[in-house]
Amino acid sequence: MVQLSTIDFAIIIVFFLLTLFIGVWVSKQAGKNATEFFLSGRNMPWWLLGVSMVATTFAADTPGLVTELVRKNGVSGNWVWWAMLLTGMLTVFFYAKLWRKSGISTDLEFYELRYSGKSAGFLRGFRAIYLGVIFNVITMAGVCLAGSKIANILLGISQEETLLYASIIVVVYSSLGGLKGVLFTDFMQFIIAMAGSIWATIYVINLPEIGGLSRLLTHENVVGKLDILPDFTNSEALITLLIIPFAVQWWSTWYPGAEPGGGGYIAQRMLAAKDEKNATWATLFFNFAHYALRPWPWILVGLASLIMFPTLDSIAVAFPNLTPEMQGHDVAYAAMMTYLPAGLIGLVLTSLIAAFMSTISTQLNWGSSYIVNDFYGRFIHKSATEKQKVFVGRVSTVLLMLCAALFSFYIKSAKDVFDLLLQIGAGTGLLFIMRWFWRRINPFSEIAAMVISFIIAIIFFVNGKLATPWFEIAGHLQLVLGVLITTIGWIMVTFLTKQSDKETLKSFENLVYGDESKFKNIGFKILAFFLAIIGTYSFLFATGYFIYGKTMEAIGLSTLTVVCSILLIKNWKKIV
Repeated sequence: MVQLSTIDFAIIIVFFLLTLFIGVWVSKQAGKNATEFFLSGRNMPWWLLGVSMVATTFAADTPGLVTELVRKNGVSGNWVWWAMLLTGMLTVFFYAKLWRKSGISTDLEFYELRYSGKSAGFLRGFRAIYLGVIFNVITMAGVCLAGSKIANILLGISQEETLLYASIIVVVYSSLGGLKGVLFTDFMQFIIAMAGSIWATIYVINLPEIGGLSRLLTHENVVGKLDILPDFTNSEALITLLIIPFAVQWWSTWYPGAEPGGGGYIAQRMLAAKDEKNATWATLFFNFAHYALRPWPWILVGLASLIMFPTLDSIAVAFPNLTPEMQGHDVAYAAMMTYLPAGLIGLVLTSLIAAFMSTISTQLNWGSSYIVNDFYGRFIHKSATEKQKVFVGRVSTVLLMLCAALFSFYIKSAKDVFDLLLQIGAGTGLLFIMRWFWRRINPFSEIAAMVISFIIAIIFFVNGKLATPWFEIAGHLQLVLGVLITTIGWIMVTFLTKQSDKETLKSFENLVYGDESKFKNIGFKILAFFLAIIGTYSFLFATGYFIYGKTMEAIGLSTLTVVCSILLIKNWKKIV
C-alpha cells in the first residue's frame, strides 16, 4: 500500500471533477433522443472516434495482461493478441465503409437488413442479450477484477469497496452523457493514461534496484525474455504463440475490439462517424495506435517486475493482504507502481482509474444500446418514445454494472477472461467475415455458431475450474477444437436451411454497395491490407529494437514503415 500525498489526492479529485463535468455538460443534448445518446448525432470526426477506440481497449486489465504474458512467455508472449492486427486491418479496408453506409444505429440492426423472416428478428433480439448482457458482463467483470487488484495493492482497499466507489462514478457520467460524454472523457482519459504509463516506465527503469535500461536488458532474469519472435526450436511456444494465432485465431474468433468484419463498440463508433472516410480513418488510427504505439511501456514494466518480484511467492510476501484469489502474475504491474514517488503515483493512479472508467463506460453505453434498440424498442415496446428509450438505457446501464461487479468475484486473472472470451467466440469469426459477401448465410447459421461455441466454451471453462477435471486438453488445443466444431456446425446448418429471400438480399446490397460491385478495387484493398499490417508491425518492432540498442535493425524497420505509409496514402482514393 502506498501513502498518497496532498498532490496525489488533488490530481485524482481534479480528474473526477472534470469527468463529472463533461457528463453533466453533454447530458441535456444526449438525452434528446436515442440517436444522440448512443451515436452522438452521427457527426463525430475520425480523430475523436479513433482515440476513443484506443482508450476503450486501454483497460485497467490491459497492463496486467501484458505483464502476465511477458512474465510467463517473454516479449514474444504478446503474439496471442498482436496477431489480431490482421483482424483489425481487415475491418479497416473491407468493412468500415460498409458499416457507415448501412445507416443503422447498432450493428445488430444489420440482421434485419441482411436476413429476412421472423428468424432475422429473433436473431437480433437473441444476440442483443447474448452480446449486450452475457458477453458484455464477462468483459466488464475482467476489468472490474483488474481494477480491484490495483486498488488493493496501491490503496489497500477491498474488492467490494473498489467496485462500490468505481461503479457509482462510472454509472453517473455514462448514464448522463451517453456516447458523446464517453467520447470526450475517453479523449482526456487517453492522454492521462499514456502520459502516466510512459512516465511511470521511465521512473521504474531508473530505480536503483533496476539500474537503468542497459542493466535491465542484461539482467539474468530478463535476458531470456527479450526475443520479439518465439523460439523456433521450441515447438510448443511456436505453435501457441505464432502458428495458432496467425493460422487460426485472427480470422476465426470474435473478441471485443477485434471482431472479424467489425462489430461491438468498434462498429458503434464507425456508425457515429461523419461519413465513410471518417469511419475508415478512425479504425485505421485505432489499429495502429493499439498495436504499435502503446505496448512497450507495459512490456518494460513487465520485464522490470521480473527483477523486483521474480516469483509469485515474492509478490505474496510483499503484499500479505492480497487474498489468494487475487494473486497472479498480472498483479506485478500494480506492484511495480508502489515504487513511484508522490505526484507521479497520483498521476499513474489517475491514469489507471481513467483506463478503467474508459472501458467500463464504453461497454455500458454499447451494452445498453443493444438492450434499448435491439430488444426493448424492437420487441417489448415498439411505440416507445425517445425519452422512454433513454430512460431504459440509463436503467440498463446501472444493472449491467451491478452484474459485472458481482461476476468479477468468480474469475482470477486478466488472462482467464482473455481465454474465456476467445473460446466463446471461437469458430464464429469466418461467418462474420463471409456474411457480407456469401448470400447463402442465414440467421440459422449465426444462431448455430453462437450456441455451439458458447456451449463448448462453458464446458471447457467449468472443466478447468473443477478440482478433478473431466478431461485434460491444452488451452491452445481447446481453441482449435472449438473453432473446428463450431465452423463445421454452422456451415452444415447453412446448407441445411434456406437463404434469405432475394428481395431482402438485393435491398441490402443496394444499400451498402450501391451501384458498385462488391469486389470493386479489391486488388488495391488487399494491397492496402498487407501494407498496413507490415507498416504497423515494422513500427512496433522498430520501437523495440531502438529500446534494445539495435539501431541498424530499428532504422531499417522504420524505413519500411515510411514506405508502407507512402504507398497507402498514394492509393487511398482507390481504397476508400
